[in-house]
Order: sequence, then C-alpha cells, then structure tokens
Amino acid sequence: MTTRAHTLNLPLLGGLASLVVILLLIGGAFVALLLAAADIDIGAVVGDSYIRHVVGFTVWQAALSTLLSVGLGVPVARALARRPRFFGREGLRYLFAMPFLTPVIVAIFGLVAIYGVSGWLNRGLDLLGSAQDFHLYGLAGILIAHVFFNMPMVVTLLLPRFEAVPADSWRLAAQLGMKSGAIFRVIELPLLRQTLPTIAMLVFLLCFVSFVVVLALGGGPQATTLEVAIYQALRFDFDLGRGVSLALLQLAIGAGLFAMTRLLERQMPLMPKLRSLVARPDAAGRLGRALDLIVIAIAALFVATPLAAIVIEGILGSVGHLVSDPRLQLGTLRSLTIAGCASLLCGCLALGISMSGRQRPGRSPRWSGLLQMASVSGLVVSPLALGTGLFLLFRPVVDQPWIAYGLVVAMNAIMALPFGLRTLSQAVADAAREDDRLCGALGLSGWNRWRLIDWPKLRRPLGGCLALAFSLALGDLSAIALFGRDGMETLPLLLYQQMGAYHMPDANVTAALLLILNFACYAAIAAGVGGRARR
Repeated sequence: MTTRAHTLNLPLLGGLASLVVILLLIGGAFVALLLAAADIDIGAVVGDSYIRHVVGFTVWQAALSTLLSVGLGVPVARALARRPRFFGREGLRYLFAMPFLTPVIVAIFGLVAIYGVSGWLNRGLDLLGSAQDFHLYGLAGILIAHVFFNMPMVVTLLLPRFEAVPADSWRLAAQLGMKSGAIFRVIELPLLRQTLPTIAMLVFLLCFVSFVVVLALGGGPQATTLEVAIYQALRFDFDLGRGVSLALLQLAIGAGLFAMTRLLERQMPLMPKLRSLVARPDAAGRLGRALDLIVIAIAALFVATPLAAIVIEGILGSVGHLVSDPRLQLGTLRSLTIAGCASLLCGCLALGISMSGRQRPGRSPRWSGLLQMASVSGLVVSPLALGTGLFLLFRPVVDQPWIAYGLVVAMNAIMALPFGLRTLSQAVADAAREDDRLCGALGLSGWNRWRLIDWPKLRRPLGGCLALAFSLALGDLSAIALFGRDGMETLPLLLYQQMGAYHMPDANVTAALLLILNFACYAAIAAGVGGRARR
C-alpha cells in the first residue's frame, strides 16, 4: 500500500517541480522589476510624450494587424471550407502551418527579398515600366509581416469551425434554396460571432508583444513599440529606470489583454464525423468556385513566395565561402545546443504539468488553478518584460557566459511552454480517461505503466511538443539579443547582424541554412520521438 500511494503521487510531484521552476523564473523576474521600480518615478516615464507615442503606435499597429489578419483569414477559411476536395488541399494546410514554425528573422528576410527596394516585386514592376515606389520599412512592412504570420493561423483556427457545421444545417439550407449570402448571414455569421473575438484578441496580443518584426522593419523612432523601446533602453541607452518602467507597463497591458481573451473564449463542440456527409449548397456555382480558387491561390502565393525566395536566394548566395566561415559554424552549434536544451526543459515542464492533471477530479482546485496559470505564463509575460526582470535578478553575474546561456535557454522554454503544452495536455487527459481503471485493476503503476501504457500513446504528442519547442528556440532572437555578448552569436543573431551591415550574399546563405535546419530538425525530432502513427 505504501508503494502504491507513493507511485500515485509521482505525477503530482512532477507537476509541483514544474510549477516551482516556472514560478521561480517568472515570479523572481516580477519581484526584481517591482524592487527596481521602488525608486523610479514611473509616472514621469509614463507621462513622457515619446512613451505615449510608443504606446499609441503599439496599439495602433496591433489593431491594424489584427484587422488585416482576421479580415483576410475569414474569406480564405470559408473558401477552403466550401472546397473540401481539390488537388493540393492537404499540402496547402501544411503550407499555412509553416509561418508559425519559420524563424521570425528568416521570414523577415524572405519578405525583404520579395517586397524590399530591390526585391522581386519592385524588379517585376520595373520590368513592366512601373515606378519603384513601394518601401517595406515602417508601418507597411510591420503590417505585411504580421499578416504573413497571423493570417495562416486565423485560417487554421477557423477552418475546423466552418467544417463542423452539422449536416442537418446544410440539408435545411438546400431545401430552403439559400444562396451564399444567406448562408453566411444565417449559419456562418453566428458561428463567427462566437469564435472570432477570441481569435482576434489572440492575434492582437501576439502583435502587441511583437519584437523582432518591429526591430527589423520598424525603420526608426516613429515606428517603435514597447518591446523595442525596452530593448533600446537596456542595450543602447543604458537607462535602467525607463526599461523597468516600460517592462512593468508592458506586463500590465499584456495581462489585461490575456484576461480579456479568457473572458471572450467560448468552447464550441466540433462534430467532424458530420462534416463530410452533406455538401454545402453554395459550393456548386461556377462564379463561387472561381472566386474561391482565386482567394485560395492569392493566400497560397502570399505565404509561399517569401519561403521560396529564402531558398532560391540562398542557393544563389556565396555558399562555399560562408559555410567555411568559423562564425557560421560556431553560430550553428550554439543555436542547436540552446534549442536542444530549451526543448528538453520545455518538454519536462509540459510533461510534469500534464501528468499532474491526471489526478482525480476535485482533488485540489487550488493546485489546478496554479497549474493553469503556469501553463499560459508564456503568453501573459512578454519576452522583453521577462528578460528585463531576469536581467535585474542576475545582473551581478549576467556577464558570465554560462549564466547568459542559461537565461536564454530558460526564456525560450517558458515562451514555448503554452504551445508545447497544447499538443500534450489533451493527449495525457485522454490516456488517463481511457486507462486509469484498467491500470488500477491490473496493478500497473509507476515505470511499468509508463513503459507499457503511457509511452506508446504519448510519444507522438510528446515528440510534437519537443519538436515545436526546438523549432521556436532555434529561431528565437529576443533572448539572445538581450543577453548575448560578443562571441555568443547564434544563427538568428548572425543573420540580423548580416542584414544590418547589408552583407546580403552572406545573409542569403544564413537565412536558407536556418530555414532548412529548422524544418529538418522539427521533422527529425517529431519522427524520432513520435515514431510511426498508431492505427
């Protein structure tokens, strides 16, 4: 009996350990910010006209980015829902998942290759005799980049909702002779009213805390957000007071936005078994079919061309010269090491939190609440606010390389945790619901249960969690830009430096290498840990 009780508590202990690590990092950073702000006149900083401009621009660009991402994502998702079968549809869904996995700085490089002053778009306009008057840097570039990242996410989140409309609704719509406009007004608009506010708030939050996009494409003080202002205050102006004040302001606004997202969230049951039984009555018209295919094609080209430009420009770059460069070799090694450590840490935290939720319902409501708070901490806390707190906390020893590397790993793990946990927690809950009674009847627990029951079911979602965390950490620029020193360049930082120095032939190769390495590592980890799909 003693052994059994002890075994049943192991998941709880794993969750407690994960919670302690997260709270120490985020709680310690928050306490450090508060202590540093004790002697700072935050009111004077907040009342500064430039800071008001920064806050206003941050909100403005996030609102415009959200409006464009959602406004373009809805017709694309609707078009895909109306065309459930066409050649390349599954490949298109994989394409729309790529921007989330693509390192931000690499995607920016691809966007510059397409929309920059000497990019493909302006060169094409020049061949057609049109003036080259399109400039990427500034608000226009920020909006294009945010739409590139968030429009596919909106499509991915909305498409299952459109596909989950019950078959009876389509039968009734066909009997009533409803056209496309009536179907949208009667069936789809109420669905969007339930789903879209949560998606829009999520997109707004991601654009609000955007750092690398604004840092690379902002183009000057007129296009500066809170995240970039924090970075400039700490790394260039050495103004600790302003950096701390802005970090606290960022933290307060981010927490408020996330609270609004939780209030707007509504769970809607999906019924995938019914979605393929009855065709939509508005899918047969030739005009509608043509418009849908045009919308889908434009969205696919918008996402695919920057990714294709990265690979093509990389092949045409100085591959032989750069591959033998020690900086690129060491940067690749550092990136892989940091990403591997962050992936393992994120996987351990996610597994500990998920497994602890396998306890009997109602066992500890407070414990469940703390776990929920910990699981979403990476969305509530912006990277620069967390980094500022950790910088203050470890300021006496932050110049030590191993401390700086440790902070970069910890930040990447915390930022990836909400996304990695999403791929793992539901699988753990499903496995517990299916197997708890059987394991209890057979006396299976501890290592034997994990080896025989849990591991075969959880290895695929765990592999997805590790691969996703590795991919996000491999392409991260925020943490290394804040804590990195000379001799600590990773591939994203090296690419940013090459772009800033206009060494475009070298940047071509670095961007292509980082993109290919990112997708190759993601696939290798997902397949190596996850194995083949169980039937």
